[in-house]
Amino acid sequence: MDNEYDKLIRRMNPPRVVIDNNACKDATVIQVDSMNKHGILLKVVQVLMDMNLVVTKAYISSDGGWFMDVFNVITCEGNKIRDQEVINAIQMRLEVDASFVPSLRESVGVMPSEDHTSIELSGNDRPGLLSEVCAVLADLHCNVVNADVWTHNNRAAAVVHVTDDATGGAIKDTQRLLTIKELLCNVLRGNGELKEAKMTLSPPGVTSTDRRLHQIMQTDRDYERAGQTRLEVEHKNLRPHVTVLDCTEKDYTVITTRSRDRPKLLFDVICTLTDMEYFVFHGMVNTGRMEAYLEFYVRHKDGLPISSEAERDRVLNCLEAAIERRESEGLKLELYAEDRVGLLSDITRVFRENSLCIRRAEIATKHGKAKDIFYVTDMTGTSIDAKIVESIRKQIGDAMLQVKHSSCLSETSPKETTTGVFLGNFFKARTFQNFKLIRSYS
Repeated sequence: MDNEYDKLIRRMNPPRVVIDNNACKDATVIQVDSMNKHGILLKVVQVLMDMNLVVTKAYISSDGGWFMDVFNVITCEGNKIRDQEVINAIQMRLEVDASFVPSLRESVGVMPSEDHTSIELSGNDRPGLLSEVCAVLADLHCNVVNADVWTHNNRAAAVVHVTDDATGGAIKDTQRLLTIKELLCNVLRGNGELKEAKMTLSPPGVTSTDRRLHQIMQTDRDYERAGQTRLEVEHKNLRPHVTVLDCTEKDYTVITTRSRDRPKLLFDVICTLTDMEYFVFHGMVNTGRMEAYLEFYVRHKDGLPISSEAERDRVLNCLEAAIERRESEGLKLELYAEDRVGLLSDITRVFRENSLCIRRAEIATKHGKAKDIFYVTDMTGTSIDAKIVESIRKQIGDAMLQVKHSSCLSETSPKETTTGVFLGNFFKARTFQNFKLIRSYS
C-alpha cells in the first residue's frame, strides 16, 4: 500500500491536463503532467481508448519522478475533437484516473457485481466449442449481456457478463454459480486437452476487460507458437516486427515495434509492458496511413535493463502476441437485434453449421438491444464464399446481420469442411546510434 506521505504528495500535486485544438493542424493535442507512478501511462492510454480516440503521435517522458506526456489524437472519423462536452469529459477522466493507479494485486477478485456476473474463460480453440458454451449458458437461464472473445495461436479467452434471466441482475446463488462453473469447465476441457481449461469469477470495473484478456492469454502462454497457420504463412509480411536494443550510454533497453496501424495498438503494447513490470521512461509513437512505429526506453521495476537471453526472448514473443491478438482477421459481421436469452447460442450455431470460424467477437447489449460484432473466416482461415454469407443472412435476417468487410468474400465455392472453432468459434528499419542490436524477430 502507498504510504501516507506518497498520498499527501499526490494530493498536493494533482494531474494537470491541457487539451489544445490549435497546436496541430490535423489533430487535437492532449498534454498530461502529473506525479509519476508505475501504471500511470497505461491509465492515461486506457482513458483515450475508452473515449474512442485514435493516437496518431505521442511523446512520452517520465524520468525523474514526473510524468509529462503529449498525445496527438483524432476521433474514429479522423477529425479533431470539437464537442466541448467531450473535451470536458476527457479532461475529467484523465485528471481523476491519473491520480489513482491501483496496484497489480487489485486486478483479480472473486465477487459478482449487483448488475451482472463476470465470467472469465480460457481454453484450447477447437471446433464447435462456441455453440456448446452458449448452449450451456442458455440452458442455465443465463443471458449474455456483454462479452469480448479473442483467439490466438490455438488458444481462446473470453470475459463474459451474464445476468439471471429471472431477476435481470447478477447471479448470487452460490450453488448455481458452482453448477455453471462445473458445466463450463467440462465444455472447455474437451477431450485430450494438453492445457488446463479455466472458468473463474471476477469483479467487473477493477481491471478493464481488454487488460484482463491480455493477462489471461499471457498466463495461458499463447505467445508460445505451436507452428504457423496457413493464414500466418500467407500474410507473413503483415506480422509485427519487434526489436530489442541496448542503449550503451543511458542504461536503458530500447524496444521498437513496427506493425500495421490499427485502433488500440498503443494500449495493447503499454498494457503488456506494464503487466510484465517494465517502466517506460521515454518513448514516441508515430503512425502513417498503414504502418505504426513505436519506440520505448524501458527498465524493469528493479531499475535494470534487460540482461538475459531468456528474458529478451520472452519480451519479444509477448509483445508480438499482444499486437496479434486483436488483429481483425476475416469478414466483419454486425448483428442488430432484440436481446433475449439464447440469442448468442442461436447465432453461433448458425455460424458453426455453415463452417464459419469466429476469430474475435464483441458482444454488447444496451436498452434491450443487442449489437454484436463478429470477425469470421472459413475453416481454412481464408475468404468466405459470398453465397454462404447470403444464406446465413437469410437464416438470421437480412436486416439483422450486416456485412462490413466485403473484400473478404470469395465468389468461388470453398471445399467442404466440417465444423467451426472455439470461442473459434466461440468465440472463435530505423537505425540508432550508440545502440547494440541484441535480437530481432519478424
